[in-house]
Amino acid sequence: MQSGSIMVKDMHSMRDADTVLDALLSVWGIGQAEINLEKNEAVFTYDEQMASSHDFEQAIIDSGFTIYSDDENKLNVKEINESHENM
Repeated sequence: MQSGSIMVKDMHSMRDADTVLDALLSVWGIGQAEINLEKNEAVFTYDEQMASSHDFEQAIIDSGFTIYSDDENKLNVKEINESHENM
């Protein structure tokens, strides 16, 4: 399993957060997802054999939001230990 976080620009309300969450949950291979509205951050886990971080970025963009670019060093994807998978 992989864990990722994406910083989302201009997410101001719970409605915005729900829109982004729905976009993430629509991606094949998603495990869990949550939105931190205060930090404008989407955090999620996914099966890397079914999806890539790009799929989640594109889902957010397709839902009408902008993400911080890799050049802005706002995208963070890291491998997580399988022992944490069932938390």
